[in-house]
Amino acid sequence: MKLLDIYARMKKDIAFVERELEDSVYTEHAMLKETSLHLLKAGGKRIRPVVVLLSSQFGQYDLQRIKHIAVPLELIHMATLVHDDVIDDADTRRGQQTVRAKWDNRIAMYTGDYIFAKALMVATQLSNPRIHQILSSAIVELTIGEIEQIRYFFRTDQTLRHYLLRIKRKTALLIAISCQLGAVASEATDDICRRMYQFGYNVGMAYQIRDDILDLTGTEKELGKPPGSDIRQGNITLPVLYALSDTGIRRELLDEIERVRLVDGQTDVSPFLRLIRGGTYIKQADNLSSRYIDRAIEALNGLPDIRAKQDLIKVAHFIGNRSY
Repeated sequence: MKLLDIYARMKKDIAFVERELEDSVYTEHAMLKETSLHLLKAGGKRIRPVVVLLSSQFGQYDLQRIKHIAVPLELIHMATLVHDDVIDDADTRRGQQTVRAKWDNRIAMYTGDYIFAKALMVATQLSNPRIHQILSSAIVELTIGEIEQIRYFFRTDQTLRHYLLRIKRKTALLIAISCQLGAVASEATDDICRRMYQFGYNVGMAYQIRDDILDLTGTEKELGKPPGSDIRQGNITLPVLYALSDTGIRRELLDEIERVRLVDGQTDVSPFLRLIRGGTYIKQADNLSSRYIDRAIEALNGLPDIRAKQDLIKVAHFIGNRSY
């Protein structure tokens, strides 16, 4: 199954959301307009708007209403990417120059702030206070997740619990509330809203684990950035945590991580990648990702057997098996 199959069926609604995304960041300020559109034009999988549209089909589907959820959630995601690239000193994303690389860090930070603000402006078109409570709480947790990621840069003493909590805040939560708020905005039942959150949470955890795996196994062409970017930035991801628990390579791996840290990430990481690829650590991480996908699909049990349910299952399988 290809994600494009679902997108093709939803082509009209997705195109509508895409236009709304572009309209929402429009400004008369020439530079802000250019920087805000830069990442938007680079494309992306648009997972968050798609799951908003699908989850809203379990209630009263009204695209004119649902757009006020689909658009801000994608904008929030985009804003975090712009800020992440500053923190990570990243030069490329999706095969394109980052905002910070094309302009500078200051412009990038203010661009991210602007996109965040526009997201909140769009969301205010819905008067349901529950929506705003969920959204604001998630942004707080997302920010904590970003701070925690910085705090644990190059920390080899972190535990699996630290890692899982961090990726919940950093990635899974936004996908979880995308599913949840689509259902809330369409006035679906509380049970459906709860199940949508659980589905999105588990899919989001698998999404980030898979992302971490791809950083270690993918090519620059596939990733749109050099492989091994995570360790250059100091991110200790799941396969690396598994490798660190292997006494057979722990000492050598610690030396490699320290070498990368001391040169501020500007070094050849191929020895590090060989160590990780040479064991079962990537397979172990993939197994945990698969368990999250299984839990996501289980969360849909008992929901009406409509096409949106089958499409959500297909989205879950795509995320669990994606290679880009």
